[in-house]
Amino acid sequence: MKRFHTSTCHSILVDGTLMTFEKPIIMGILNVTPDSFYDGGDNTTVALAIEKAKKLLLEGAQILDIGAYSSRPGAPLISSQEEMDRALPAIRAIKTAFPDAILSIDTFRADVAAAAIDAGVHIINDVSGGTLDDNMFATVAKYQVPYILMHMRGIPENMQEKTDYTDIVTDVATFLGDRIATLRSMGVKDIILDPGFGFAKTVEQNYELLYRVNELHYFELPILGGISRKSMIYKKIGITAQEALNGTTALNTLLLERGVQILRVHDVKEAKQLVDLFYS
Repeated sequence: MKRFHTSTCHSILVDGTLMTFEKPIIMGILNVTPDSFYDGGDNTTVALAIEKAKKLLLEGAQILDIGAYSSRPGAPLISSQEEMDRALPAIRAIKTAFPDAILSIDTFRADVAAAAIDAGVHIINDVSGGTLDDNMFATVAKYQVPYILMHMRGIPENMQEKTDYTDIVTDVATFLGDRIATLRSMGVKDIILDPGFGFAKTVEQNYELLYRVNELHYFELPILGGISRKSMIYKKIGITAQEALNGTTALNTLLLERGVQILRVHDVKEAKQLVDLFYS
């Protein structure tokens, strides 16, 4: 008997195929940055990126999320061209090596997103929810690709100064609802929601959002939970990101129990084992 169930939500169209969520989807993180908080510098050549992609796919990742600009708190700004110079060679190489893989680009810049789609990416994962580039929503509407709409305030350099909320869950839901309405008015059909754990939120606010994330099922859209090895884990129990796998698994279990449809993780094998325990 299945103990957990994903919440009922709309399917999304990915490269001409419907993705449904009767069982949670695992998104593997593939950063090609030198400075991401956990795996920065691990995949900075095309060869290393291909090897990492192979590992994630073999372990059970159904989506590869490629990021070329660290969005960790305090991360320095890089140019759009530098972001593309990091991302596009890796995308093209991974697309060639694994033509059936579903690829996502983790960017808040419309020109980077467009170039990534042209290079073979299927999904846009925007940590800013369209707030940092006025052209992002128009780009999503033009290409008609699935869009991951995340809640954040400010920019990575200053977002942790913007944590004043009346009610964290209500305020996040209001932001998402407003952005969904705008996207719908522009003809965007396939939207995934991300409450933005760790982005412009205190440790306490992150846990309030985690415990009440099921309230966001109101929108009947897939919800992505991204808590992998984040500071809400390692700061709370006084460890490092490198030591935070056990805490990640614990919090991913809570996300699954609350019906979240997508887990975004560094550690795919462990996430797949978790999903298989409750959904096989």
